[in-house]
Amino acid sequence: MLLVSQIRDQIDVISDALQKRNFDARELLVQVVEADKNRRATQTVLDQTLAEANSLAKEIGMLYKKGEPKKANILKEKTSQLKVKSKALQEDLNSHSEAIQNLLYQIPNIPNEQVPAGNSEEDNEEVFKEGAVPKLHQEALPHWELAKKYDIIDFELGNKITGAGFPVYKGKGARLQRALINYFLDFNTAAGYKEFQVPHLVNEASGFGTGQLPDKEGQMYHVTEDNLYLIPTAEVPVTNMFRGELLNTRDLPICTTSYTPCFRREAGSYGAHVRGLNRLHQFDKVEIVRIEHPDHSYAALEGMVEHVKNLLRELQLPFRILKLCGGDLGFTSALTFDFEVFSTAQNRWLEISSVSNFETFQANRLKLRLKDESGAKFLAHTLNGSSLALPRVMAGILENYQTPEGIRIPKVLIPYTGFDYIS
Repeated sequence: MLLVSQIRDQIDVISDALQKRNFDARELLVQVVEADKNRRATQTVLDQTLAEANSLAKEIGMLYKKGEPKKANILKEKTSQLKVKSKALQEDLNSHSEAIQNLLYQIPNIPNEQVPAGNSEEDNEEVFKEGAVPKLHQEALPHWELAKKYDIIDFELGNKITGAGFPVYKGKGARLQRALINYFLDFNTAAGYKEFQVPHLVNEASGFGTGQLPDKEGQMYHVTEDNLYLIPTAEVPVTNMFRGELLNTRDLPICTTSYTPCFRREAGSYGAHVRGLNRLHQFDKVEIVRIEHPDHSYAALEGMVEHVKNLLRELQLPFRILKLCGGDLGFTSALTFDFEVFSTAQNRWLEISSVSNFETFQANRLKLRLKDESGAKFLAHTLNGSSLALPRVMAGILENYQTPEGIRIPKVLIPYTGFDYIS
């Protein structure tokens, strides 16, 4: 969420910057400034009214001490009127503050200057590519056919139990899934990320804190009876652990990792690009989240990108990195790098990670502040990344490691699976 003071002082700069997102924010920004002007004017009158009431209260006390109850009672009548006035002013103040908050929730984050211009994913900028695409045998299959052939993932059984997009992993497929989770967590903790197990449902405040609400309200599963939401990513509960906190800069950086299932209502379209594991309503993901000093957050972002690079190198999967353009940038992000693995059997790139810097956007919603040695207080920077989302990593392994005899297991995963082949 943008700062009101920032909008008030830099409305033209912010309006121009948001054009990179193809988002015309001018009207919303003007409304924020006007609502803030009304809020501040109301606050001034309220402060004056309360000060007058306090002054009269002291005067009334002195009159009673002097034995002048008639004069005191006259002033008490006036204080009663001031109480009515201050109550009305407080209600107006709350109304102005709520209006500002609702306007701010509609305005996305300001793109970093590194963000390329563009309208959609076709305009994203490829900044890195590594790994040779394997040459598969003539009978090579896409992962959904491999899953059926080797009886390791059952999409039809998941559809029977719940519906489309909820697969059942079986036998060596389940063990490979578990191996990936454990390997990713071990890789992250070895790099200094502290592991957390967090709830898979969050309250409304948590959804607003990290920006899923109200922007993605229709994309989350909502438990209406308790007004709780199934998490779309571990980013939500992990980042909200620090909601309302005042952290000391000497304790930074804070580096966390967490495995959770993720739930998303997105239906998508039909076709091969969403078949099998390509798009699910429930999937597993290991996340990394960092709390950083504003001066160090972009160096931290580079470190996170290198961390995910090394993870994919260990899996020996061909991958590339895209810098997202303004038109494809997430609502809360200032700069995002997407990682994609090449699926040889599908002959297409599959997104398997996003690494983002939100700067102060989430921290302002969360009221997550830092305090330095001088006592100065300011908003933190938050960052997060997938390391990694399992479905498309699994798809990439099944397709790229397939042979006529079966599916080889990446070397680094064999200690976790206990087998080196699926056949």
